[in-house]
Amino acid sequence: MIQKLMTIEEAAHVLNVPTSRAYDCWRQWELPMYRVGQQLRCDPAGLHQWINNHRAA
Repeated sequence: MIQKLMTIEEAAHVLNVPTSRAYDCWRQWELPMYRVGQQLRCDPAGLHQWINNHRAA
C-alpha cells in the first residue's frame, strides 16, 4: 500500500522542529524530500529511515 507523502510542515512536526529547521535539514543533511510542483513532500518511511541514520553517537 502506498502511503501519503508528508508536507514539510508535517515532517517538521515529526522531527519536533520549526519548519525553517526542516528546510535546513533538507539542504544541509539531505533530508529525503520530493519536489511536487513547487512544494516539497516526504515519504514517511524515508523520514524514519533518515532519523535512524542520523542518530547521535
